[in-house]
Amino acid sequence: MNAPLLVTGGTGNIGSRVVPLLREAGRDIRILSRHPRADEPGIQHVEADTVAGSGLAAALEGVDVLLHLAGGAKGDDIAARNLAAAARAAGVAHLILISVVGADRMPIGYFRGKAEAEQAIAGSGVPWTVLRAAQLHDFVLPVVRGLAKLPLLPVPGGLRFEPVHGDEVAARLAELALGGPAGRVADLAGPDVLDIRQLAETYAEVTGGRARRPLPIRLPGAVGRAYRAGENLTGEGTQRGERTWREFLREQVTAGDRAPVE
Repeated sequence: MNAPLLVTGGTGNIGSRVVPLLREAGRDIRILSRHPRADEPGIQHVEADTVAGSGLAAALEGVDVLLHLAGGAKGDDIAARNLAAAARAAGVAHLILISVVGADRMPIGYFRGKAEAEQAIAGSGVPWTVLRAAQLHDFVLPVVRGLAKLPLLPVPGGLRFEPVHGDEVAARLAELALGGPAGRVADLAGPDVLDIRQLAETYAEVTGGRARRPLPIRLPGAVGRAYRAGENLTGEGTQRGERTWREFLREQVTAGDRAPVE
């Protein structure tokens, strides 16, 4: 038996991809969740609540590495502070956090919560690693799918994304969890910078739908200014994924995910 590696969000979109990679590397995994689940070979499920702070001491008993992947619209900062304190008390040797590109620049509550989570991890006294990733293809897909159903395509000027494949994010996180603390590592983003029109036109092409006529709009206020300035985009030194938005969409179609766009 090796020391268990604790994963929060281990059954989520990213976590469910990371856990098998860690198991393949020979690590015993402990998955933290708010609801009880049945254990599996090499995988133990423990019940705890990162935002409430309950059950964390027991969940971290004997753990040497903590990979924090759980997140939500609210409470990321609170969860990170609770985990950081619990990890320090438990003598955890390495604390890893997934964050989002632009966390300290975008004037949006979700991004601010991630920035505060980063600060909690970095100030925890526990050796740490933070990876900022761009929006996943999986996140962009329902947005573009919804826009494809409208009679006109709203195109906010300056709004661009660098969507990245979830498998590539998972592989990088597994690599970091199996390595030593590295502080703030290079951001991870997709190979392409795409605006809404490009995302939607590729979606229509791949799924066999009809491209909508664009309707230029302007995002108001500080959020609009931040997007137009590219504050949600990466800069120099970025690690680029290889799998494109088009390739991701083709995977979805192959898997039977062709959605009606008319």
